[in-house]
Amino acid sequence: MEGFASSCSSVCPGWPRCGAAGGALALFVWGTLYVTAIVFIFTGGPVTAWEQVAFFLFLSLSVYTVLPLSMAWALMVGIWTSVSHIVIVSVYVPVTSPDTPDLAVQLVANAFLFVCVNCVGIFHLWMTERGLRKSNMKREEFSTVRSQKEIKKYQQEKLLLSVLPRYIAMELKTEVIKKLFKPETEKKKNENNPHNFYSLYVRKHRDVSILYADIVGFTKLASSCSPEELVAVLNKLFGRFDDIAKTNGCLRIKILGDCYYCVSGLPDPIPTHAMNCVKMGLDMCSGISLLREATGVDISMRVGVHTGNVLCGVIGLQKWQYDVWSHDVTLANHMESGGLPGRVHITEATHQHLDGAYEVEEGDGGSRDPLLEGRKTYMVIDPKAKRRRRTLGNHLASGETRQRASIRMSQYMQSWRTIHPFADLSNPNATHPLRPIVTPNNTLNQSHYSAERQPGQSNTLLVDNGTRGSLDTMDNAGRRLKKLNCLTLLFNDLSLERKFRLSEVKGLHHSISCTAFVFVTIFAVQILVSKNNFELAVSYSVTFPVFVLLLSIAFTGYLEKWRSKMPLVVQWISGLSRGVSSRAALRLFVVVLCLLITLLMAFLNLIFIPGNNCTSIVDRKELEDLQLYSVPYYLYCCLLAMLGVVVFVRTCLSVKALLLTLAVVVYLALFLHVYAPRSHCLVDMLYTNGTKPGILKDPQIMSGVWLVIFYIVCLILARQDELSCRVDFLLDHCFKTEREEMETMENVNKLLLQNVLPLHVASYFIGKNIRNQDLYSQSYNCVCVMFASVPQFKEFYSESSANRDGLECMRFLNEIISDFDELLSKPKFCSVEKIKTIGSTYMAAAGLRHAPLSDEEKKVEMSYSYVRTMVEFAIALMNKLELINTHSFNSFKLRIGINHGPVIAGVIGAHKPQYDIWGNSVNVASRMDSTGVLDKIQVTEETAQMVESVGYNVTLRGVVNVKGKGELTTYFINKDHSLPQY
Repeated sequence: MEGFASSCSSVCPGWPRCGAAGGALALFVWGTLYVTAIVFIFTGGPVTAWEQVAFFLFLSLSVYTVLPLSMAWALMVGIWTSVSHIVIVSVYVPVTSPDTPDLAVQLVANAFLFVCVNCVGIFHLWMTERGLRKSNMKREEFSTVRSQKEIKKYQQEKLLLSVLPRYIAMELKTEVIKKLFKPETEKKKNENNPHNFYSLYVRKHRDVSILYADIVGFTKLASSCSPEELVAVLNKLFGRFDDIAKTNGCLRIKILGDCYYCVSGLPDPIPTHAMNCVKMGLDMCSGISLLREATGVDISMRVGVHTGNVLCGVIGLQKWQYDVWSHDVTLANHMESGGLPGRVHITEATHQHLDGAYEVEEGDGGSRDPLLEGRKTYMVIDPKAKRRRRTLGNHLASGETRQRASIRMSQYMQSWRTIHPFADLSNPNATHPLRPIVTPNNTLNQSHYSAERQPGQSNTLLVDNGTRGSLDTMDNAGRRLKKLNCLTLLFNDLSLERKFRLSEVKGLHHSISCTAFVFVTIFAVQILVSKNNFELAVSYSVTFPVFVLLLSIAFTGYLEKWRSKMPLVVQWISGLSRGVSSRAALRLFVVVLCLLITLLMAFLNLIFIPGNNCTSIVDRKELEDLQLYSVPYYLYCCLLAMLGVVVFVRTCLSVKALLLTLAVVVYLALFLHVYAPRSHCLVDMLYTNGTKPGILKDPQIMSGVWLVIFYIVCLILARQDELSCRVDFLLDHCFKTEREEMETMENVNKLLLQNVLPLHVASYFIGKNIRNQDLYSQSYNCVCVMFASVPQFKEFYSESSANRDGLECMRFLNEIISDFDELLSKPKFCSVEKIKTIGSTYMAAAGLRHAPLSDEEKKVEMSYSYVRTMVEFAIALMNKLELINTHSFNSFKLRIGINHGPVIAGVIGAHKPQYDIWGNSVNVASRMDSTGVLDKIQVTEETAQMVESVGYNVTLRGVVNVKGKGELTTYFINKDHSLPQY
């Protein structure tokens, strides 16, 4: 059998749907039934033209609907089954019964019957295979889309977690989801209530150590670097520091220019936090020392460490950056500024937590920083320092070079591990148990967000979903069927059942066409076997126009392409088909009408055929004139009419079962009782000399048997079709649901990413192979940079039990920053990009969202536009703060500095990448703020000229001594706007 199957498979590539073994078994079953049918023909009495036609109709139908054969094999087997019966009867009957009346007519009627049943079978198989193909295509398409979206979602979440700690990211994500799914009425209510506070994502942590580190001499080094070199050096250097931080159990907080600060003990407590920070500080000093010795670049590290309490989290609505605040953080910063190059400067609190692990010496920090006066500080003695000095010796004595310091730095750092920000986004082997977000209707409240990381779990955001319509779930037939009632096949979910019933049925015209073909076949067979055709003509003259009308309505959809060319009066005709397909009640009416006509016409004309009194006729000639052989053919017409019910694949099972049940009851009553005498007369005519037919050839008995068999087969096929349609609908529904879930999750992630990185920067890293890319850096010829600080907040901030150790102060700062962020959503400030907040200082830049321009005129034009926008934004910030003061009864004032010029933007950092901008223009803008005056906007002379040209008046302040820049002439911008001077 296996050899036969394999040989057949090689002959016909369209081998049975379930494989060679299944196909061979199907052919074996067919062969067994086929031989049985042939044996039945020659068993139990004389052979007639209508002998075992019902059996062969059943066998032909089974080839297409029951046996798992492909279309090619089903056609071959089905045609062979039908043709072989016609050949056997046409050859055998004339020889054994040469006096058989109307043999040719009966053979033609048989041919019509077989052609019809094969067409119905082909249609059913075509519909089934088409449905399977479409379902498989949907699965493949969705699987591809889902895979791509999963990868993209993984990259988005990984990117988000690269910037923010996991617990903060989870809180922010949960809040964003709640806001997205919040009812519109509640949203409007919140918008109209000005007293609502913004959510605060800040927590208090005790017993942590804070490290501040500054690269001494880096400003001079940066001035000798090109923008690309600067980003590369910073990324290498801070990437190395990130590696050291990770090794020593520290979490980097921020990079501020050449200042690097991190904390040990966040987000989870670590008992050795002080030793971790000291060890990290020593490793940083050691690394910079090696770099200095190897390259001759005069740089060193100044490190300050303090142990205490911090408030940590994010503030504002946009460009979230994890940060820490407290008096202890401020003290750690001053420990760095009051330290010495190449040394780790620690406070008494940190020293107590070291438990003698390191030797220390007096730090004398108060002599270098006034804030440290009266505090006992220490310098940590590096135990490896002496050994390292002996190893290095005079390494550079013979290796001095005339190369620029930046080139020497770059060459030396090439030996370091290459670190790309977000490099792990494209890691295909990373395990990421991502689950789609839950839709809002009824599962949002059921879902829970686990902020804890499980053992062996990747650092990704988990959104647990109890009912997840994933591809894997849909492949589980058992779980799929749980959504259906096993008996009625109705969906357990009433809303889903309603959607299924109201969904549009495509291809209805195909089913109506197939039913019309059955109807025509019944008409042709009855015409051939009926003697008196007047009543037949009358009945069909009434039903034919109805069927033609229904068929015309079904095909009006093809007129849609010519709708625009049709007169307005008749344009509605083209929409009839769509109306029937999309309206459940109208569709059901059309289907039921088609089936009732077919089921009725299958037996109606049997009433008008004479022969009810045939039992009183003795003359054989008179019996032959009655054409009693028409009784079996009317039975076959009834069997065909029952098959017509099957072709409406999407019609409700209950409707089809009801019609089939009514039909079979009526048919059984007719053939077993009302017209039973005709069957008796037919037997008497065929069997003389007192002989009786066997059971297999008794027309009355076999009529009942075949009606019941076809009834059962039609019910099974109808149930199978119903199950297939409902499962396909459920599959589509689950695909659509999950697609919406994935799109929702993608939108949530995008929204979160927009609040972490500029959108164009995030797009650069998502969906690409980062490992083959250069670092992200972009030079801009003219960007307007603004620093806006609230100096009075330092005095306002305090830590006491009344304000929950400073938490309420941070809540107020969060309100200020959030109100500032809201201004960014206004269209006129679309070119303004928030960079970050540094304590109570707000940093933004205009001109980073557009690609650098090549046209000089456009450059100048855009430069003026950016300066104007930034000035308007600065004034808007001042007005916003005044409004906040009114509501909070405070008197805070902004101190703003603005400057414009070339900058370089880039992303640096290995384990916590950070977007920032650098350049002299940024430094000057920062100095304009730090040397400014409350409630004033200070600008340089060059920027003042541009400000005047865009319509604002400026007031000369005078010469100001700016750290690192010497004396600069500065101006104050008058907030009152005047018309541009042309």
